[in-house]
Amino acid sequence: MTSKQISLGIGTPMIVVGALLAILLAPTQPSLKDTIEFVGSLIGILGALIFIAGLFTRKLAAIPS
Repeated sequence: MTSKQISLGIGTPMIVVGALLAILLAPTQPSLKDTIEFVGSLIGILGALIFIAGLFTRKLAAIPS
């Protein structure tokens, strides 16, 4: 059972923002290009990990007390 809230709500936007930083913003700032690419890649990789984690998340049944 997947968690759509985690995968689509957090993982996908992080992947998109990371790609936009690495592809669009880095060429506009020559002095900070390496740093911006690194941060964008890091955000994208973390977004991919969160997306995959959301695919493996399952809800546990509550234990009656």
